[in-house]
Amino acid sequence: MQASIRISGRRVSRLASAKLAAGKSGSRSLSLCASAISRANYPTKAGLLSGRHLALPPTRAFGSRSYSASTASAASSTGAGPASDANSTVDLGDMIPMDRIRNIGIIAHVDHGKTTLVDCLLKQSGALSGSSAMQETRVMDSNALEKERGITILSKVTSLVYNGHRINIVDTPGHADFGGEVERILSMVDSVVLVVDATEGPMAQTKFVLTKALSRGLTPLVVLNKVDRPTSRPDEVDSELLELFMALGASDEQTTYELMYASAKEGWCSKDLDQVATYVDAASKGQKASGTMSPLLDAIIANVPPPKGERAGAPFSMLVTQLEANPYLGKCALGRITSGTVRVGDRIRVLEPGTSNVKEDGKVTKLFLRSGVQQIEMAQAGAGDVVAISGVPSVSVNSTIAGPDVSQALEFIPVDPPTISVTFSVNDSPLAGREGSQLTSGMIRDRLRREAEINVALQVVDDGKSEAMEVRGRGELQLSVLIETMRREGFELSVTPPRVLFKKSPENPRQILEPFEEITIDVDHESSGVVIEKLTKRKGELKNFSDLADKARMVFHIPTRGLLGYASEFKNDTHGTGVMNHAFLRYDEYAGVFEKSRKASMVCMSLGTATSYALNTIEPRGRLFVRNSDEVYPGMVVGELSKDGNDLDVNPTKAKQLTNIRAAGKDETIRLTPVKPWTLEEVIAYVNPDEAIEVTPTQIRLRKQILDSTKRKQLSRRRVSDVDELLE
Repeated sequence: MQASIRISGRRVSRLASAKLAAGKSGSRSLSLCASAISRANYPTKAGLLSGRHLALPPTRAFGSRSYSASTASAASSTGAGPASDANSTVDLGDMIPMDRIRNIGIIAHVDHGKTTLVDCLLKQSGALSGSSAMQETRVMDSNALEKERGITILSKVTSLVYNGHRINIVDTPGHADFGGEVERILSMVDSVVLVVDATEGPMAQTKFVLTKALSRGLTPLVVLNKVDRPTSRPDEVDSELLELFMALGASDEQTTYELMYASAKEGWCSKDLDQVATYVDAASKGQKASGTMSPLLDAIIANVPPPKGERAGAPFSMLVTQLEANPYLGKCALGRITSGTVRVGDRIRVLEPGTSNVKEDGKVTKLFLRSGVQQIEMAQAGAGDVVAISGVPSVSVNSTIAGPDVSQALEFIPVDPPTISVTFSVNDSPLAGREGSQLTSGMIRDRLRREAEINVALQVVDDGKSEAMEVRGRGELQLSVLIETMRREGFELSVTPPRVLFKKSPENPRQILEPFEEITIDVDHESSGVVIEKLTKRKGELKNFSDLADKARMVFHIPTRGLLGYASEFKNDTHGTGVMNHAFLRYDEYAGVFEKSRKASMVCMSLGTATSYALNTIEPRGRLFVRNSDEVYPGMVVGELSKDGNDLDVNPTKAKQLTNIRAAGKDETIRLTPVKPWTLEEVIAYVNPDEAIEVTPTQIRLRKQILDSTKRKQLSRRRVSDVDELLE
């Protein structure tokens, strides 16, 4: 066996190092080998982080908001080509040469710090100077739901200026349910920054976003974030990342990625772990670290290729990747210009994706470039620029905006198919129409169609025969965000439980395929047994079990329907300390029926107001969902039984009979167990197949789809499973 050296988690054979050194990545491999040998002879300080030692390029100061070139030597050191005069400046709205543009996407698993990283870059570059956003955190999460939930839901595009270069940055969601946003933006960028938590390492969504980036031929820059935490393990995470790259079939160029260490929260980045140790040591003494994000921006300019395409003499064309609403201009189309140039007032046309049919003719009324959180008007833009164009209100995502001479639409990236669906319909309960302003099926249909135009990861199926509309998506979170957005807009809805989308095998029509997910779980060791037991009952297959600090990490492959309703159980089983993440894996053979996990329901049989007297008599039978004075109606689910069996009809409106006969003793004070209000995610995960969710601007109620108890019992005998229905 060949002797090998460990280099920051990587093993490079001594015989292979000379061969690598002769190739394109030779200088990097040779320096890594030299660094490893140097560390073997001169160990690092005890108690500090250890890893690769690489020389840092000289740090350059951040530029102002105007495009000012530094010096010829500075430009040449970044490999960006010849520099312009040192004193020349270009206004933000000007069209700059393509070799001074860098288009980069930020991808990561949820909560690994990519939005915080973008904040730090914008603030240090001066892109937020003079605005109130300078004092805010997560400025790119502008949506109200994003701020409340602390997650990124929609992709955001911004830009900053550094050393005479315009760096266009796309911040993407980290949750698997919003993977369609990640897939779309890859057509706009020439490389990606993969952000990985230095403690958690690569997770389920890391694998998903990296797969998409590698399939596009992009060479990522890797940033190990939160490296200043005591639990960080940069060497091991680097090794896990390299194994992931190789497992995904990355090329030699892609596996020789640039590696950076950062603390986005503290505002510094470095290529050298010894420098990181210095920053950590300073922080432990209460001192401010002197580092900045300059090394990362230098690496972006040096390693990300400038955009390709022709400006002079080429017809204008642009693929629309996102739509924005402007209160004055209407619908604006965001995308990266593929070829040619465009000016305000130019004639343009919209070509439909796939068919290339002309959908609309119009002209450019405004051109915008986003810098920080502001929109900058431009007079003209060219190939390589990421801009928003107004003037064609009928445009949709994946459409092509082009000049009058172009007749062929640009190719677009197809997104992965949806895996679950719910049905939206009008709220037909006895309490309907009391709170909302958007009540009719027509209003719901128009709203869902507008959503489908913007979000290509959602599919809206309208058979035209009924008032209900089927909405298909990636996961429960994606659908719950849509429902929450609509209820805040004044809609009242009735939503069915999520169900998995099965399909027939192309080879065998009698074989049913269902979606599978890869789920990664981090829990305390004492909770691992119950998690394995419950996921095994749901047809989950344990693929890997490892220790991660004081946690146990488990990787399962499980049918998507096995995850429906499991989130609340997982939270209870792990006492709120477990972390669960999942991503779509593949369609595979139907795994069969598994045990029912939820108990029967207590169903209201009368219309009125719940009384404490009645609830006190019902509570011993199970868990209540309603409180005293809540309005109830027949068919509404008011609780869960404590034992298995059939649903139980109860009367929560019954009042105590008042007579002229005095009681022998004083009435006891009634004390009911406090009821926690439903959250949308909880009720979506909890609801049974024969139930529905009533959503209003202020209330979330659980009810039976069929309110009449007699009809409900008759139809329950005729119910056919989705699999049997597909085979028929």
